[in-house]
Amino acid sequence: MWSLLTVATLICTLGSTHGFLQKLVPDSPEVNMNISQMITFWGYPSEEYEVITEDGYILGIYRIPYGKKNSENIGHRPVVFLQHGLLASATNWIANLPNNSLAFILADAGYDVWLGNSRGNTWSRKNLYYSPNSVEFWAFSFDEMAKYDLPATVDFIVKKTGQEKVHYVGHSQGTTIGFIAFSTNPTLAKKIKSFYALAPVATVKYTTSPLKDMEYIPTFLFKLIFGDKMFLPHDFFDQLLGTEICNRQLLDELCSNALFIMCGYDSKNFNTSRLDIYLAHNPAGTSVQDILHWAQLARSGKFQAFNWGSTYLNMLHYNQATAPYYNVSAVTVPTAVWNGGRDVLADPRDVAMLLPKLTNLIYHKEIPSYNHLDFIWAMNAPQEVYNEIVSMLAEDK
Repeated sequence: MWSLLTVATLICTLGSTHGFLQKLVPDSPEVNMNISQMITFWGYPSEEYEVITEDGYILGIYRIPYGKKNSENIGHRPVVFLQHGLLASATNWIANLPNNSLAFILADAGYDVWLGNSRGNTWSRKNLYYSPNSVEFWAFSFDEMAKYDLPATVDFIVKKTGQEKVHYVGHSQGTTIGFIAFSTNPTLAKKIKSFYALAPVATVKYTTSPLKDMEYIPTFLFKLIFGDKMFLPHDFFDQLLGTEICNRQLLDELCSNALFIMCGYDSKNFNTSRLDIYLAHNPAGTSVQDILHWAQLARSGKFQAFNWGSTYLNMLHYNQATAPYYNVSAVTVPTAVWNGGRDVLADPRDVAMLLPKLTNLIYHKEIPSYNHLDFIWAMNAPQEVYNEIVSMLAEDK
């Protein structure tokens, strides 16, 4: 069973780490901070805004207009927009020390940095019409993030900064909504100067994440287990794993943390002193429908819109009997890709199928040792990824 294998892996990787199975003590002050506080804690300027989407969701977005190293020059700066992945939030880009966090590195390199939050996560859980307690609020997947969230956020940034184009960095599901939005919305695509895709996910045919196991759960049973609102898997994983397996505080938190269960964990490359921050801010939440959509893709092996479950409902949403496929080849934005050789969600075989479809691929690098979350939290991420992004951005100003 995947759950037992996951725990066994955690025990093997964490058990040899000094003090890792001892009581988890949250020493880092950022554990209890919001995003603005996390930014200013390190001496960076922070701005907070709300973006209203066409369908009424209110998204919290954040800005680091300049860095500590260049605060005297706050004029016109190239804009870089960072979009987080599945079950995550903008905290992913600022959870490490400043010299290891992409948002701070970009700000110090002279960029105007913006951090997005997808609907339904901790910082984007408001709507003009629906309460987060309602089923209607949670009736979305990454389809709507691509159709509504990303265009609304980019439009807001363009208007606020007065710049015509922005650079886009996506991780995990952040790349997914980029592929969808840039291939289906030409107006939006014209506002994107370059696309930096970290651990890109389109198809998940070969994933070894628990999403693969979820594909076998019938939709009615899936909703019976998880409900039809926010994806809250803690009780599910706790019951499945059992208290005898996850009986120490730190291991228990990892065993029931949806982000680590879905995406894997790499103790060798993480700054373990920051683990309390990762756990405090993740998972940040998404809808059951979003997870169900990923399970559908694992089942079909295709990159397509959400299947509403009947010909009638699909006709209502798409004017066709089946969920339409997304055409990644229609993405004309210059795209650079970094993927991991040990990624359980963005499997290298899925990435290999994706790359030939990218008609404007300007760079690709596979990092053999990297898992899915290494792209945002690995201690050597600056050397393996971030410095390359900064260099490429400098050439594209």
